[in-house]
Amino acid sequence: MARRDALASRRVADDNDKKPDAKEYEPPRGAVSTGAWNDLSYAATAKWLVLRKKEKPAAEIFSVAYVADGTDLDRPVTFVFNGGPGASSAFLHMGAVGPKRVAFPADGTLPSVPSRLVQNDESWLRFTDLVFVDPVGTGFSRLVDKEGQPKKEGDEKKKGEEQDPTEYFGYKRDLESLSEFIGRWLSANGRWGSPVFIAGESYGGYRVGRLARSLQEEAGVALNGAILISPALEFAGLAASDYDALAWIDLVPTMSLAATHHGRSRVFAQGTSIDDVVREAELFATGDYAAFLTRGASMPVEERERLLGRLADLIGLPVDLVTRSEGRVPITVFTRELLRDERKVVGLYDATITSIDPFPDRQAFEGPDPTLSGISPAYTTAVNRQLRAEIGVETDREYMLLSLEVNREWKDDDKRHFFAPPVGATDDFRYGMALNPHMKAFITHGRYDLVTPFYTSDRLRNLMRLDPAMAGRLTVRHFGGGHMFYAWQDSRRAFSAAIAEFFADALAPPA
Repeated sequence: MARRDALASRRVADDNDKKPDAKEYEPPRGAVSTGAWNDLSYAATAKWLVLRKKEKPAAEIFSVAYVADGTDLDRPVTFVFNGGPGASSAFLHMGAVGPKRVAFPADGTLPSVPSRLVQNDESWLRFTDLVFVDPVGTGFSRLVDKEGQPKKEGDEKKKGEEQDPTEYFGYKRDLESLSEFIGRWLSANGRWGSPVFIAGESYGGYRVGRLARSLQEEAGVALNGAILISPALEFAGLAASDYDALAWIDLVPTMSLAATHHGRSRVFAQGTSIDDVVREAELFATGDYAAFLTRGASMPVEERERLLGRLADLIGLPVDLVTRSEGRVPITVFTRELLRDERKVVGLYDATITSIDPFPDRQAFEGPDPTLSGISPAYTTAVNRQLRAEIGVETDREYMLLSLEVNREWKDDDKRHFFAPPVGATDDFRYGMALNPHMKAFITHGRYDLVTPFYTSDRLRNLMRLDPAMAGRLTVRHFGGGHMFYAWQDSRRAFSAAIAEFFADALAPPA
């Protein structure tokens, strides 16, 4: 923060129910500091909230809230989280939304080290208070064992231990814990009368889709708006196989854009407008390519060869490679093969970004992805500096930017029938939109993201059967860049302006 006064020395204890006895579990002490963003003064509060099971502490959720000075209850509050599952909120906190951010180059490539913190001129603090939430097992949030000790990553379940150490690492329990956190934060801060928004990225977008229903229907928290950033609304597209078509269809526009960007498309010249590439790629993907994927061996050889050649030309790969792949090119193959002759790989999360393949002679790619592994140190450095040096959090815990253990242990804990398909978020999102006729929603992607392609959400939006009134409350808009498209300067500015407009519309009195 720009300065730290007497308020900064306060340590904030968790505001749970009254203690039943002297041995009541105490979470770590939080911290409060003050700061200024342009002409707006605010308090930054970092603290832990304890979740209980059968009156015993079960887990902690760490959060950082930025609240503008004053007692204006009409000012919105937005709860922000990332995805993974297993990701902390640091990506949105330090990349796009918070008052300070990592200083990325304008084109979103990796910053020099150590990464620098700069004022985020595009911060949403201009129009909403912000609460960044680290789900259990991420950031500084931890499970608590029966002795009242926070579990460390890698701790095994102890003999006789009642609590499942992975209890919070599942669809249902995760959503319940976030709902509990939001309700208790509103109560503790006297903000039940404030407009409430939720925003999530990637699996966090899935969370937002599900919470659009459960938060309102079960927890009684009415939403003014829901923002889904690079969301994974349905899981079928994340596990492409030989026996489905949708996941492969959704990738073609993004792969075509990447090939064009790098000058490898044999259909479009480098510099062709994004709209022109997307229009042609979508037409091919949903027409001839969809027919090829569904007809399989029944398609005549000449027609099959023509379509495979067209696909190869669009996505910039050799025809023989595309043919050997039966027209189904995994994203890991695409990222390695597109620029193989230059010994470069392109990023899974932003296909405009490249790095050198350290093992070009090996059959399988064993190098780092430049757009996840590459950026992790920058975000880890930034969030630790913000929390420890600027706000004043004192803890010896490691800040888990992205917990692979949480990701690995994630499960379907909804006890559904074996043959039930994976629980998507689109139905709950539609339900929430119907439940609350005043809630607005914003779905957005980066055009060069291969992990959660923008066309998936475009396709799902067109399948939601929205009536005109509901369709008018949903904005779908995409930007240049990848999964974390806000790393691009122009995209971050355009995104912030679009969200400011979205908030103004969501808060406008009914006509």
